[in-house]
Amino acid sequence: MAAAGRRRRRRQRGGAEEAAEDGGAVLRRLREARDDLLSSGFWAASAGAVRARLGGSAEPPARCVCYGLGRFGGCPIARDQLAFLLLLLEELGVPPARCSLFDPVFSEREAAVLGELGLRLLPDNEEGKHAVKGSATLFYMVHCGNALYNNLLWRNWSLGALPKLVIIGNSFRGIEERLLPRILKRDYSYIAKVLKVTEEVALPAHPRYLDTFNDTSIHWFPLEKLQELSPEIWDFVEEPTYEDCDNLEIIRKEDKAHGCSPIAA
Repeated sequence: MAAAGRRRRRRQRGGAEEAAEDGGAVLRRLREARDDLLSSGFWAASAGAVRARLGGSAEPPARCVCYGLGRFGGCPIARDQLAFLLLLLEELGVPPARCSLFDPVFSEREAAVLGELGLRLLPDNEEGKHAVKGSATLFYMVHCGNALYNNLLWRNWSLGALPKLVIIGNSFRGIEERLLPRILKRDYSYIAKVLKVTEEVALPAHPRYLDTFNDTSIHWFPLEKLQELSPEIWDFVEEPTYEDCDNLEIIRKEDKAHGCSPIAA
């Protein structure tokens, strides 16, 4: 939780810095972040991990959804994550117009920059409850709160939908290690139920990007493994409520006017 708080404060400070930037400056800094990724060796190693998972896939992602990117206009960490996302779309052959983003902290200037890049903004706060609707979809959710991953799994809780998900975000193994089993099962039951059949590969460690992509993995859910689960596990599909959950890192739709914390830390 302390790490999440530090990330939140960094992004809030980044928002103040962004106010002094115009769109052209933001785009220039984004190009610099892209160049740094390409020259560091981190992107090449990460792209190799992505290709190993998705290169031979029968149905590679045709769409992308990004949650919780943060104030990339002023925050270098968020800007590096956006530069990584743009490289990822190129690697996978996903057109920018098929990538949708949401974070309630985006400024008007940042929204305009995303539009210039050809990316789409989701019009509403989905709370992570995005259905894949038949198309294989990459969800880019670096440093998001556990509830967003849990909500995403709930929305797609079926043998038909889960194999179409690829998630780049917080390590599910790390979530399991940090939480008591009873808390994981109570608060994030869909993560708990799918853990033992989740395939996960960590992004490579790099000293320059330790804060940016720490604890980040690629996750996918092979159909043959999902079929090993008890048939009864698919019958109970109750929407998560988080009534007993502390430090919920998510903005609920009805709370948007009350100055809550960002959708992701």
